[in-house]
Amino acid sequence: MKNNELIQEIKHLKKEKNALILAHNYQIVEIQDLADYRGDSLQLSILAKEVKAPLIVFCGVKFMAETAAILNPESTILLPAIDAGCPMADMISLSQLKAFKQNYPGSPVVCYVNSSVEVKAESDVCCTSSNAVKILKSFSDEKPILFVPDRNLGSWAGKQSGKKVITWDGYCLVHQYGFSEEDVLTLKNEYPDYKLLVHPECSPQIIKYADLVISTGGMVDWVKNNDKAIIATEIGLTEYLQHIYPEKSLIPLSPKAICKNMKKTTLENVYNALKYNQYVISVEPNTAQKARKAIDRMLELSR
Repeated sequence: MKNNELIQEIKHLKKEKNALILAHNYQIVEIQDLADYRGDSLQLSILAKEVKAPLIVFCGVKFMAETAAILNPESTILLPAIDAGCPMADMISLSQLKAFKQNYPGSPVVCYVNSSVEVKAESDVCCTSSNAVKILKSFSDEKPILFVPDRNLGSWAGKQSGKKVITWDGYCLVHQYGFSEEDVLTLKNEYPDYKLLVHPECSPQIIKYADLVISTGGMVDWVKNNDKAIIATEIGLTEYLQHIYPEKSLIPLSPKAICKNMKKTTLENVYNALKYNQYVISVEPNTAQKARKAIDRMLELSR
């Protein structure tokens, strides 16, 4: 089928099955257009807990669908591209986290949502890029805080919160290597009146030039009320914002900043997910119960 035919079939199946589509900000424009809700990890976590639907198609990567399955066990959660993973999440295992904790007895663990359910289950609280500073501020100064797996977000949030943070040496491939100082200097020179919006997963070498360091959800809100921006995050966000705000001038810091895993979800995948109920995401109950405590605590602290 052609794209327009797939879109019509997806809409028909969605209505027939009383399904909802959630899409992350890095998904392709056509899928974000089809989605009932779109957002960053925190926004989608809240939505996954609150929405009432027998079937939720989660257009994102595996850890996001797992989080939805934990928060909304009454719904069937489908991940259209079953091989859509997250290299950052794979950078720490349960055994590695346990060993990390043994080196710092009594230190609390803050776990970025970009992680496996097993790692979430072994953590005290989860966080996203939009609430990491607030989460860190909730802890006392008695012990250093262990932050896994993203060294860049952990270091930045530690400085912003004034807390002592010891980070795991993980990172997002796109945000770590997708941008260069040359990119920043070239575009800042060419567009001196544009604001540089930088995702906190970026390296310190990029963050130091930022006018604003914010999550993708924060970027969406900022662009609603402003016209000129250079955007340092995965290209999908800039493409969708330019799609819905064609009158604004939005420039990606680098067109090469592409998450291959986010782009694995196609219209055909979404159609097949709805038609054949594939692929169902479930989490082992004991692990889900432990992970939910960390996720629920994040949501409580984010209010």
